[in-house]
Amino acid sequence: MLPPVVDVAWWRDRRDDVRLADVRWYLDGRSGRAAYDAGHLPGAVFVDLDLWLAAPGSPAEGRHPLPDPEVFAAGMAALGIGDDTTVVAYDDAGGTVAARLVWLLRATGHEAALLDGGLAAWDGPLEQPAPDVAPAVSTPRPWPAERLAGVPDVLDPANVVVDARDPARFRGEHEPVDPRAGHVPGAVNVPCRGNLDADGRFLPADALRERFAAAGVTGDDPVVVYCGSGVTACHDLLSLELAGLPAGRLYPGSWSQYSSDPARPVATGD
Repeated sequence: MLPPVVDVAWWRDRRDDVRLADVRWYLDGRSGRAAYDAGHLPGAVFVDLDLWLAAPGSPAEGRHPLPDPEVFAAGMAALGIGDDTTVVAYDDAGGTVAARLVWLLRATGHEAALLDGGLAAWDGPLEQPAPDVAPAVSTPRPWPAERLAGVPDVLDPANVVVDARDPARFRGEHEPVDPRAGHVPGAVNVPCRGNLDADGRFLPADALRERFAAAGVTGDDPVVVYCGSGVTACHDLLSLELAGLPAGRLYPGSWSQYSSDPARPVATGD
């Protein structure tokens, strides 16, 4: 299977055989589509996170629940991403958003990878017109239960529970969007942006293994990963794979769902 991360040279050599996907999205409300329209990598299609990669949010389900498989398949088909299409996805945030698309595709048996370094790794001109793509055949596939987790799983001490958010949010020092500040009791913090070096490229596999091991993720116990809404957690999940560690499970509701119930316990600090 395709590795979870490929570089620009890999894409350049195979650009006629892969679908490039731009998955820019911003927590502060800026428009990912507007950023795409202003300039994107050659041949890239725009994948709308809110439209195709998530169902409508709610306190009960979280801000970005998994989309219905039929909706996801319809969105991919409209963008020319079919059952046998190889996808390389990027954003301008180190892959922390595009990871959602890549993880969803890989979890359902598709060939997909992140473009290492994202938009900034490309040294050529950007395009503005969206490419003309022919619709593809994309068969809806159920989300695999063995790759997902829920509230009982993040409270189960048998699991190593990883919080992929920034340290200040993990510690509960501030909470910009979700009902309460803090983290799931017993969770360890492996901020997704720490998977990257100063140039926004992924750390080598051995450095990623050391990073996860320092947080107690050694491959000996099952791992569940969450973030604010189940998007950037996918970056940690792909990093686990890149590090050669066993696959973790995604808690799709993440902190936005968990923190909406005042009866659930919350921890703060390190």
